[in-house]
Amino acid sequence: MIHETAIIDESAVIASDVQIGPYTVIGADVEIGAGTVIGPHVVIKGSTQIGKDNRIFQFASIGEDPQDLKFHGEQSRLIIGDRNTIRECVTMHRGTEEDSSLTQIGNDNLFMAYVHIAHDCVIGNNIIFANNATLAGHVIVGDYAILGGFTAVHQFTRLGPYCFTGFATALDRDVLPYFTVAGNRARARGINKEGLVRKGFKSETIRALQDTYKILVKSKGTLKEKLERVNELAAVHPEVRQVTDFLDKSERGWTR
Repeated sequence: MIHETAIIDESAVIASDVQIGPYTVIGADVEIGAGTVIGPHVVIKGSTQIGKDNRIFQFASIGEDPQDLKFHGEQSRLIIGDRNTIRECVTMHRGTEEDSSLTQIGNDNLFMAYVHIAHDCVIGNNIIFANNATLAGHVIVGDYAILGGFTAVHQFTRLGPYCFTGFATALDRDVLPYFTVAGNRARARGINKEGLVRKGFKSETIRALQDTYKILVKSKGTLKEKLERVNELAAVHPEVRQVTDFLDKSERGWTR
């Protein structure tokens, strides 16, 4: 199951059925769960914990030191959940002591080729990162988000659940849950209607989210006045409440 040319540190903890391809390097303080398949020419550096049934393709670099000039070799970690697909040349870096010293990846995510996940990012579940999507440090991405190819996200930005970013989107502000954004710099374009339909959201929920978008982005008035109207929808639809709760916690401002 482990190719004879692979280099495995003796301290690495690897489940018995893990497959490791030619010329892959597994460093010290690495843990790899059952059912995981690692291709050729992959580098995994500790302290990194990888869960079950992941697939890591050739030339990926997992658990490397963060690209942060303030990092001076302190202990930090990368934790990857289960059933993730990590395609060619993806890079994922460990955390820094400036934050929680942890970069965390959830379950069932797809990272297409050349995706970069920087230090201290927190990635949820069932997310798609298209080719060359790039996250700076301390970015949070909610469940079921979809990042279009060449999306670039500024540090400390948050992307809400079920949001969608268009091709070559440049983000320096938060993206509200269920919203679609696109452009450089990004602007809100509507809600992720097609994605919500595919996920089985009810038509009345989708209409309420469309109304929320229109009120927040298209209507006139102060934000306080707009939120008063949106809160009426939130009293009936928990998904709208999720939008307002996310908005309340926004520190960078939000894309509109």
